[in-house]
Amino acid sequence: MIEQIVLKNGIRVMTEHMTSVRSVAIGVWVNAGSVFETDAEAGISHFIEHMLFKGTKTRSAADIAAEMDAIGANLNAFTAKECTCFHVKALDEDLEKAIDMLSDLVLESTFDPEQMAREKGVVLEEIAMTEDSPEDIVFDRASEQLFRGTPIESEILGTEQTVKNLSRDDLIRYMQKHYTAENIVIAVAGSFDRDALIALLERSFGGVLHSERHNTPSVTLQPGFRTAMVKKDVEQINLCLALPGAALGTDAYFAQAVLSNALGGSMSSRLFQKIREERGLAYSVYSYPMAYRGAGSICFYAGCTEGQAEEVLSLMLREIDDVKANGISEAEFLRARQQLKGSYVLGMESTMAHMSALGKTALLLEKEYDLEATLNRIECVTIEAVESAAKNLFTPVCAAFSAVGRLDGAGDTLKTAAEEWWKRNGRQA
Repeated sequence: MIEQIVLKNGIRVMTEHMTSVRSVAIGVWVNAGSVFETDAEAGISHFIEHMLFKGTKTRSAADIAAEMDAIGANLNAFTAKECTCFHVKALDEDLEKAIDMLSDLVLESTFDPEQMAREKGVVLEEIAMTEDSPEDIVFDRASEQLFRGTPIESEILGTEQTVKNLSRDDLIRYMQKHYTAENIVIAVAGSFDRDALIALLERSFGGVLHSERHNTPSVTLQPGFRTAMVKKDVEQINLCLALPGAALGTDAYFAQAVLSNALGGSMSSRLFQKIREERGLAYSVYSYPMAYRGAGSICFYAGCTEGQAEEVLSLMLREIDDVKANGISEAEFLRARQQLKGSYVLGMESTMAHMSALGKTALLLEKEYDLEATLNRIECVTIEAVESAAKNLFTPVCAAFSAVGRLDGAGDTLKTAAEEWWKRNGRQA
């Protein structure tokens, strides 16, 4: 049973009691991510996430790790474009210790200057690490170009310069603005006593101050075709075509998810079968949808040697054109929809998955999560809705194409091929 409770200070608490487990997962979801940052603040949400593990008024970084290891708990966090989440999974008997740890991290971290200097080095290494992954680069560049001029364009990690420039006062000011009662959702899923849980949360998080709730900045995509060609000395060329997609929580998102599955979301998908299985032109080829509040995207990716890149892109664009013109078969549709349903249900078989669904839905969509309603929305997707989504998606208001590799001979050809596709299919201004 899912229940929403509001603490005395206004923090929303989403709970789901699960009788068949002995664990409990708790997440503190904060309306703070890269979309809320100014240019000078780029990366601050992510850096705060790191720093909250580096010591509080009563615990050192080593104490934090040791205390969680001593009870076999899993403590971690992540930063996304629209939110930051601090979460722990523990035995139900250790609920009090888990909540005490989370509240200590979020409310009592000290931002020690020496720890800040060391952690900046860690984050700079993380930024450098992404530059060693052509697949990460090609997705990031495509997303930046697709969402250029909007808050979604911003990098979660920030840049080397912005991270270096962050001060302790910057972190404190940012937290005072965003880490407030109206901008926090606490999600709890698993085995717990309801009354004891609420008492613990009131005691641990009752001191969080009020402020206005921060709405996600609006997103208006700029029309046109944009590219990012990155020269890098790697063996393969990595290709990504990014198109605007449906926003989080919309019916159109589910139709697009089924479409993506049919095109490139599984081993039976068209792109996998045509490019990898039938022709052996690539090891990795797929598509996937991404959704945010008010915007979304669908991306098509392949990694291949330079000599095969032109053919791979041509086949990818050909399949997109075919689906737009002729739709998909009934068998493809049923398989793609069932695969989406099956993977979703299998992905929900843990307390962490339930906690994440509770927190994300409440924070980003401001409504109560309902598993059966979500499954019903998948079941209600029709082949007509998928074909309508294809016609809309593949007549985009804008498009972005990125490639990462040596690009000695194929770069201009690939760019031209993608641009020609846009000229035939894009909604011209």
